[in-house]
Amino acid sequence: MSAQAARSPLSAVFLLHIALEAPLALQAFWSPQSLPFLQMNNTTVVMLKLYAALVTGSCITAFLAYPLPEFLPGKRALAIGFCIYHSVVSTILFQTPRFIPHTLGPFFESVNLTPEVVWGTFHGLLGLGMVVWWQATLQYAAVVRGAAQ
Repeated sequence: MSAQAARSPLSAVFLLHIALEAPLALQAFWSPQSLPFLQMNNTTVVMLKLYAALVTGSCITAFLAYPLPEFLPGKRALAIGFCIYHSVVSTILFQTPRFIPHTLGPFFESVNLTPEVVWGTFHGLLGLGMVVWWQATLQYAAVVRGAAQ
């Protein structure tokens, strides 16, 4: 296996990060008041815009890291950072009181499946995806480390 040609299809997890985060970031920049969140005031709008700036930066970073070889330490560090981010966001969304005034229907409400829980599940799955990418690409890093010695 050539270290130069080492590419994993699991790198798509970086694009999934963009797909999950970009819609909120874009809407928070251009029209934060139209987001379906309860009790929005000037402070929360400013915090939402700051969060959107942070998330936009992470989306751009993910886009730039996606085509890079799997063994680069920067790409691997970014994956661990995203894993921690998505795991923490998932935990927060699972524990938060309702703040999205939409429902998925009476049946889903009866089993406590709310938009916050669905959003948290997506973040949890993406955090798990980063771990899977990390573990599946360890061989690429080992090959390069062995070739350097």
